[in-house]
Amino acid sequence: MAITEYFIRYLQRRDEIGEKDLERLRSMKTEHVSFRPGEVIVPVDRIANRSCMMLQGMSARSHQLSGRPDERVITAVHVPGDFVDLHGFVLAGLEHSVISLGPTEIEFVDHEELVEITESYPHLTRLLWMSTLIDAAVHRQWLVAAASLRSSAHLAHLLCEIYTRLSAVGAADNYRFTLPLLQRELADILGYSPIHINRAVRDLRDRGLLRWNGNEVEILDWAGLVKLARFDPTYLDMEKHRR
Repeated sequence: MAITEYFIRYLQRRDEIGEKDLERLRSMKTEHVSFRPGEVIVPVDRIANRSCMMLQGMSARSHQLSGRPDERVITAVHVPGDFVDLHGFVLAGLEHSVISLGPTEIEFVDHEELVEITESYPHLTRLLWMSTLIDAAVHRQWLVAAASLRSSAHLAHLLCEIYTRLSAVGAADNYRFTLPLLQRELADILGYSPIHINRAVRDLRDRGLLRWNGNEVEILDWAGLVKLARFDPTYLDMEKHRR
């Protein structure tokens, strides 16, 4: 599947898209690049001339801690259909890098394409703006979850969110999905130690909420997982209406 099809599903979940706009999205010129686990997809502090979309796998927004080169904080996880660094289109540089989590397939879009779209396709421009606002809403919800949830509930919230985002674009179904995250990476996301992550995973298993083998996660009790996480997907803005 072409990356534009995942992104089109992302947009169509939230709005109707006319044929002219669909044709423009599908004619977008991209460069397909594969990345190995842990590779830098987008470096920090660069002046960008292109942005990237997720095709396969997952990537993360990574912040290196000043004076502590071996420590980092992950502030976003991107899944197929996400326009990962669209904000780099209008910013002079990025204060973070984007790294691959497991094997990753990326499509790069030249900013010349985005300039032409924003000058000639007003509805698509609003939808691109919408995607950056949803990205910001996810970040805010992560802050709320970090402040209000602990351990197993915090991990449960992340799993609910990732499954919801994947299923919305057709990249997961039947409450099963691939999660190419090591416990160390989950620790960087949630702000715990790998030991605490191990305990949280074990607790979710013991509660009968999920089955987690390697990279494969199966949610056995969606209602129970949602209740524990206090998960409300409103911040993902998946209601369809005219933008």
